[in-house]
Amino acid sequence: MKVTNINGTSQKTCKCGSWLDHWKNFSEQTLPAYCPEVNCYNKPEVGAHVQKDSSTDKSWYIVPLCKTHNAKKGETITIIDIDSIKLVSANVSETCG
Repeated sequence: MKVTNINGTSQKTCKCGSWLDHWKNFSEQTLPAYCPEVNCYNKPEVGAHVQKDSSTDKSWYIVPLCKTHNAKKGETITIIDIDSIKLVSANVSETCG
């Protein structure tokens, strides 16, 4: 699946403490050993705000990424199969709000 890293979201907050904790709380998955970008072997360190690429779905989602891939704002990132890494809604009114 391809996602686009969203620009200018660092000021957004949630009640989980961090966006990575938000992903952990609502994905029902354990944190992967590696960043889910298909060719990356770095440790996932942040919960990144992303949108599905080439989709009519313009919702914002959280996915764990390494700091290197999180820094690629506005770029399309290919992540491993969505069944392996769930996208969690960044809409706090639907989750931790």
